[in-house]
Amino acid sequence: MKSPYRLAALIGAAFVLCALWLCAQPALAQGKYPAKPVRVVVPYAAGGFPDTVARIVGQKLSDRWGEQVFIDNKPGGNGVVSAQYVMTSPADGYTLLVTDNSLMAINPSLYPKLPYSRKDFIAVSMMASAPLYMVLNPSIPANTLKEFIALVKANPGKYAYGSSGIGSTHHLCMEAFKSTLGLNMIHVPFKGTAQSVPATVAGDVAVTLSAGPSVLGFAKEHKLKMIAVNSLHRATLSPELPTIAEVAIPGFNFAPTIGLYAPTGTPPEIVRQISADIAHVVKLPAVVENMHTLGIDPVGSTPEEYSAALNEDSARYSKVVKQANVKME
Repeated sequence: MKSPYRLAALIGAAFVLCALWLCAQPALAQGKYPAKPVRVVVPYAAGGFPDTVARIVGQKLSDRWGEQVFIDNKPGGNGVVSAQYVMTSPADGYTLLVTDNSLMAINPSLYPKLPYSRKDFIAVSMMASAPLYMVLNPSIPANTLKEFIALVKANPGKYAYGSSGIGSTHHLCMEAFKSTLGLNMIHVPFKGTAQSVPATVAGDVAVTLSAGPSVLGFAKEHKLKMIAVNSLHRATLSPELPTIAEVAIPGFNFAPTIGLYAPTGTPPEIVRQISADIAHVVKLPAVVENMHTLGIDPVGSTPEEYSAALNEDSARYSKVVKQANVKME
């Protein structure tokens, strides 16, 4: 028969081991993320910049994590459908959102009664940015940005610009360009760059903004003239083109950014891991080359850096919306 002292010692040791095991569980759980497939929701149809970035990065994250990253396109309601889906999903890191900055930085200024807000999400990482190209119809008697500005100033109200829709990045960028330089131009909104770019080629409008892949082919065929990009730094795809910032408006930067968000409440350790893993994969040579070919610049920021950038974007776009008195129909 075992002595009561020995039995008590065994029971005490068991309690200690059990306590140590319980204390280790958060670390074990954290180390296992992800332990199942991850869903990444994109609020646009396949083929656009957010979708392209999500698929490029998602594939590399799948390789790194050993778990599948699924891209789930949920277009509708100017991004509201996807935003609501993700914000009401469990905050466990398994349902994430990839979108451009319009969802978080532009929509709040255009739609005062949105069913979501920045507070519903954690900005995990700015994954990439994609400068827009300012292009002219070949018949316009200007070959540089300076010449075009002088031409518009000398002919107020004569020239029209096309955008991909009221309230779009393209529209607000051109309105900021106009107001800062005191230009008088007519706005012609289209339902996307698939319409605004051909309209510029046809001469229906004089100028428009669009992503590199949409205009480079036309430029090579001399059906469009590229005169500048709207990012703070020159585009990797066309480094010979100046920026609007260096030619006409210091600090001018309306390049769209693409980033990843998690629902508010997602554990900080998971947010940090995802952010760090994105920063790693966007620096892989194959990813850099793939993105550069498409006119996309990989970034890979920390959550704090991305949140600060969104605050700047929000203030910038809010100012333009008010100055231009943009109203959604």
